[in-house]
Amino acid sequence: MEFPTVLTWVLGILIVIDLALRLVALFIVPRNRTPASGTAWLMTVTFFPLIGFLLFLAIGTNHLPKQRREKQREAALRINGKSPTLHVETALGNAPDWFVEVIDLNQRLGGMPLVGGNQVHIMHETLESYDAMIAEIDRAQQRVHVQFYILAYDETTAPFFAALRRAVQRGVTVRILIDYWASRRTRGFAQTRRELDAIGATWAYTLPFKPMRGHMQRPDLRNHRKIVTVDGEVGFTGSLNLVHPSYHKPKAIRRGMRWIDLMARFEGPVVAELDAVFATDWFIEIGEEIIEESLQRRFARNVHELRGPVQCQVVPSGPGYASESNLQMFLALLYHARHSVEIVSPYFVPNDAMLYAMSNIRARGINVDLYVSEMADQFLVHHAQCSYYEQLLRMGVRIWRYRSPALLHTKYVIVDDQVSALGSSNMDMRSFTLNMEVTVLLYGEATANVLGDIARLYRSSSVQLTLAEWSTRPWYKRMADNICRLTSALQ
Repeated sequence: MEFPTVLTWVLGILIVIDLALRLVALFIVPRNRTPASGTAWLMTVTFFPLIGFLLFLAIGTNHLPKQRREKQREAALRINGKSPTLHVETALGNAPDWFVEVIDLNQRLGGMPLVGGNQVHIMHETLESYDAMIAEIDRAQQRVHVQFYILAYDETTAPFFAALRRAVQRGVTVRILIDYWASRRTRGFAQTRRELDAIGATWAYTLPFKPMRGHMQRPDLRNHRKIVTVDGEVGFTGSLNLVHPSYHKPKAIRRGMRWIDLMARFEGPVVAELDAVFATDWFIEIGEEIIEESLQRRFARNVHELRGPVQCQVVPSGPGYASESNLQMFLALLYHARHSVEIVSPYFVPNDAMLYAMSNIRARGINVDLYVSEMADQFLVHHAQCSYYEQLLRMGVRIWRYRSPALLHTKYVIVDDQVSALGSSNMDMRSFTLNMEVTVLLYGEATANVLGDIARLYRSSSVQLTLAEWSTRPWYKRMADNICRLTSALQ
């Protein structure tokens, strides 16, 4: 066969493969997917047929493996069997009528009821948060549960590790979960692993990606939760990772960057719900059932030991849940707002539903303040976020950018100075669809006021972005924003 004939055959085969990939993509890509996401994936396959199709096969679905989904369903059934059928000790008093609709929605989606009688203490200083967690670990008598997206041993976190070691030496059961990819890629993880082994606690990865050992799922799924519970009596959650505020990133160290975080300390029945989220992840990863241990003291009685005035509801979310429970809750809060909304989020990349909700509340004359960072640590997410600023500013949203070199990493929402929600979840599509997150919904003016005061503190270190200023940014930044906006839809 002559060379031109061979070349013709090869080109013909490649054309057939190219057309076949495009046709197959038309059938499988849009299925059960949002129009924005489907369009972005089809464009990727159109411009880069083979690479785009392989990329879609690798990260085009956020479904967990069947075995993991079955374990989560089993854990959810156990929790539902122990939790009360009605919201417990709510005593909502002057709560708006719509709040009952939101907590009912959350319980249907996440399985957790609203529970009253909680004490909440908000901490916006990293060292204060560490000191508070260490103090509780040193008081532990039975068990300590620790779960972080990033956990690293360094000069800042060494006292935390030391407290865990002391707890083990006293005979306390210590269990630790860390995200597989996030912690392993943090500088100095070899030493962190040695310290974890030396503590004597039982520890494991969440969402390990080890195809040769049967651990196979979409490789960029993450367990982004941050939870510490002690004896089922005291719990912590928020945005803080257990790592030095620079995250040991050379570029961040050169720039003098530090992450600004917030943690909340809880006492009362809500701690059982945080413990239940940890117990579910532990059961999925380890196979050890500790759900009964976590819930029996709190949900076995109709009347809980009351610790304070705040009503709380834990809202777990992630790929293992039927729908984006965190997104659904945030949307419900936005649509029910009557006079003000404050959003603090380092990564704010809204989908169409959230964008329409923002437009709706601004059209109703509701004040909206968005707190973000001037500097970012993730190029794609930052530029995707920037692509929405002009649209938000034209709506009348006030955007406050926290001055560099600090990075505002806190995540919370306040609605009408009464209802608030805080936790690990960002306001972006990764947190809504790919990450396992935990958020706590809170009703109480005192807590909302504390969070509002912290927002005022953030505002004092921020610069308000104006439409006139944003309209003058260079063309190449606009192009980067628009391109990154497209990539954000590849979910």
